[in-house]
Amino acid sequence: MSRTVVAFQGEHGAYSEEAIRQHFGDEVETLPLGTFADIFTSIEEGKADYGVLPVENSVAGSINQAYDLLLERDIRVVGEIYLRVRHCLMAPKGTKLEEIRVVRSHPQALAQCEKTIAEHGWRAEAVYDTAGSARELAASPEPGVAAIASALAAEIYGLDVLVKGLEDKNWNITRFFVLGEEETRPAERNKTSLVFAVPHKPGALVECLNEFAEKNLNLTKLESRPRRNRPWHYVFYLDCEGHWKEPNCQSALIGLLSRAAFVKLLGSYPAAEMPDEG
Repeated sequence: MSRTVVAFQGEHGAYSEEAIRQHFGDEVETLPLGTFADIFTSIEEGKADYGVLPVENSVAGSINQAYDLLLERDIRVVGEIYLRVRHCLMAPKGTKLEEIRVVRSHPQALAQCEKTIAEHGWRAEAVYDTAGSARELAASPEPGVAAIASALAAEIYGLDVLVKGLEDKNWNITRFFVLGEEETRPAERNKTSLVFAVPHKPGALVECLNEFAEKNLNLTKLESRPRRNRPWHYVFYLDCEGHWKEPNCQSALIGLLSRAAFVKLLGSYPAAEMPDEG
């Protein structure tokens, strides 16, 4: 029996791969790819059963490229994952913490550890990828140089973890969408994600949002993005509690269709549990 294949952007040991293991288990087969767009293509071409796409971070905010792709491509959102991001300082085996002078990682990871890096007096050097910094350090060790990446990256590339939880804020959580092609059934707790645009007239957005309020549906996200084909016009990405097959959610969507300029249902899926922030 073949294993489930899940695609992600990055190298082995990336936080996306850590999220995959959290959601699917350690027996899953992962497929590292170069870009977010490649994730969608791998599912469309049958090379992967699912994909995992980071869509927002509790510190850095939404990942705009991910949301643009969700609008452009016809792949469903079939699940979500909340990953507590724990940055680890790692170095070749035998390295002591007091020997570290330089730390390398992706610019976002370095920014999320900025205070801790400054307190230790380390020099930060930006590289293209968190897991890539670990892989390159393992392949070409340098005295006094460490990488910041996931514990999974340290395990894969045979590096020693010198410090766990290097991040400045302990509520550093990334949300991922699980992408696929099948329809998901309603679970005990559900969310629905969609994108819509409104007519260019006063009160249009309020009228659309009232469809959810009148059906007693709680909104968990609302964010605007520029429409690429119409300058100074916007689309709105919305998450609400509930599954589109449930009567009150279905009624809200029908009402939205009658008021919006267009609506695209991205998917309904089981709502993920928020991880411990400690």
